[in-house]
Amino acid sequence: MLEIENLQLNSQGKLRHFLSIEGLNKDLLTEILDTAESFAGASEQSIKKFPLLRGKTIVNLFFENSTRTRATFELAATRLSADILSMNIATSATSKGESLLDTIRNMEAMQVDMFVVRHSLSGAAHFIAQHTAPHINVINAGDGQHEHPTQAMLDMFTIRRVKKQFTGLRVAIIGDILHSRVARSQILALNMLGVEEVRVIAPKSLLPVQVEALGVSVYYDMQAGLKNVDVIIMLRLQKERMNSAFLPSENEYFKCFGLSDEKLKIANKDAVVMHPGPINRGVEISSSVADGAQSVILQQVSNGIAVRMAILSMTMNGNRGAE
Repeated sequence: MLEIENLQLNSQGKLRHFLSIEGLNKDLLTEILDTAESFAGASEQSIKKFPLLRGKTIVNLFFENSTRTRATFELAATRLSADILSMNIATSATSKGESLLDTIRNMEAMQVDMFVVRHSLSGAAHFIAQHTAPHINVINAGDGQHEHPTQAMLDMFTIRRVKKQFTGLRVAIIGDILHSRVARSQILALNMLGVEEVRVIAPKSLLPVQVEALGVSVYYDMQAGLKNVDVIIMLRLQKERMNSAFLPSENEYFKCFGLSDEKLKIANKDAVVMHPGPINRGVEISSSVADGAQSVILQQVSNGIAVRMAILSMTMNGNRGAE
């Protein structure tokens, strides 16, 4: 297990890096949600920019493509008045630790203040946080099959805004749990925030070994798994990270595990539907559900800006507190 806890927090227990939900606590997660609420509320009243990070330089260091995540970090940094530099770097050029360190050293020489890192290798953001200069913050924007903590927090923010509280909620996460860094972060956050139950619904071929140890109830069919559920989180079928041995076909997958209008009726009447995106319509979710009245997918995208503003500002301030 990665030794994340001490690295993420300063001596006062505040965020210094944001690498994982693991190692944090309910109070910190709630502080992130509350801070995001203040930013979202101001934005809804047309106050778009805040001077909190004026004079700071944030580098989006993306070794793996992700238009949505990168764009929301760019907007979040801009609204906090930071300077933002976004870089797409070929994965093949950083396949060894030395190459990755060379990239970091060159960025450090430009007097930057924060790295937002997305990488195909699990633990990459943690590795950078261990080896970067003490004044630099690191935020994990998704690493391999490990975690995607900022996505999980915008999902938590969306749930809290719609359902008002976590207590008593039953949440079902459906799809490619095995390859999903988002699911791991979501499960950790949901349990930490005190939901009644976290369920995973997937074929056995798309579930990790001993998945129950993560604190979930396991279901292998939608009929049983969706009963009495308040929140449904669909996962993208991670086609680029798997081969055909996992599933017989996309059509068969949708028939058994895709979310249709009929299957949605099994859940509670006021259940909401979420998806971290990008959506494969007709594979994991039908267009009628994705665009329907119970979908909060677009709210997730909007909420991502406020949540990432909260995380950017809290980590930068946490590093100041450690100096």
